[in-house]
Amino acid sequence: MRTNIDIDDDLLAQAMQAGPYTSKKETVEAGLRLLARQAAYREILKWEGKLQWEGDDASDWVALNAQVQQAEPMGVQEPAAGYASRPSVPAKAMRGKARKPGAKSHAGG
Repeated sequence: MRTNIDIDDDLLAQAMQAGPYTSKKETVEAGLRLLARQAAYREILKWEGKLQWEGDDASDWVALNAQVQQAEPMGVQEPAAGYASRPSVPAKAMRGKARKPGAKSHAGG
């Protein structure tokens, strides 16, 4: 999405120096990702001390791992039509005979 915004030049320069950013766009996007990640962390921290685990950690994880190993592999795949490529221009028929690799051309010399 293209957006025009007025950004403090000094602040943007400081942000670019703070990280390995080479463009203004990259710097702004990194800042936006950081804000989104911090919001997600705040949501996770709301659950601190409210979740309880019952059982022996070691044996429960071993049992869960055994179930995962026996389960069918899971995956997601989009329909081929969504990403199949099609030529933008019809292919032209080959002119003349096909040459062997490394064969010299008779045209021009």
